[in-house]
Amino acid sequence: MAALLVTVVLSLGLAAPAQAHTTLKSSTPAKNAEVEGLRKVTLEFSESVRFPTLLVRGAGGKRYESGQPVVNGVKVSVGVDASIPAGAYTIAWRVVSEDGHPLTGEIPFTVAGESSPPATRTPSATPTPAASDTATTSAAPAPAVAASPAADTQQDKPLIPGWVWVVLFGVGGIFLGMYISMRKKK
Repeated sequence: MAALLVTVVLSLGLAAPAQAHTTLKSSTPAKNAEVEGLRKVTLEFSESVRFPTLLVRGAGGKRYESGQPVVNGVKVSVGVDASIPAGAYTIAWRVVSEDGHPLTGEIPFTVAGESSPPATRTPSATPTPAASDTATTSAAPAPAVAASPAADTQQDKPLIPGWVWVVLFGVGGIFLGMYISMRKKK
C-alpha cells in the first residue's frame, strides 16, 4: 500500500510541469506602441501554434489585415493594407496551442500622424481647446477597454486539468480492483 502511495505521489509530482501552456512572448507592433507606418503584424509565441486568426481593427471595427495569417515556427504574421490611416488600432488574435487549448487576446497600438484632415480642426480659432477635448474623449475609451488585463491573454483553461482526472480514475480503478479481489468469498 505504501509503495502504491509513493508511486501516485511521484506521478503527480512529475506530471505537474507538463501543464505549462503556450503564451504570447512578443508582438510587432508591441502593446500600446506608436508606429509611423505598418506593413505587417507579427506575433511570437513560446511554442508553435495552429489555426491562427489575426485581425487588425480600427475605429468603428473596420478591418485592415490583408491575406491569411502565416505560421512560421513560433511566429504568426499577417499583412496590413498599405492605406492604413493614422489612429488607434487593435490586433485581435486567436490561436490554438499544440496541446489543443485556444488562446485569445488583443493588443492595442497607434499609427502616428493626423487622424483627420487638417481642414476640420483649424476652421475657427476658439474651438481649438474643444477639439482637443473631443479628441481626448474619443481616444480615451479605446485604450482603457483594450488595456484590461483579462483582454491581454485570455486562455480557456478547464478548472481541473485532464491528467488529474486520468490519475484519479486510474487510482480509483486500482482500489476497486483490489477491493473486489481481496474480499472474502463465502
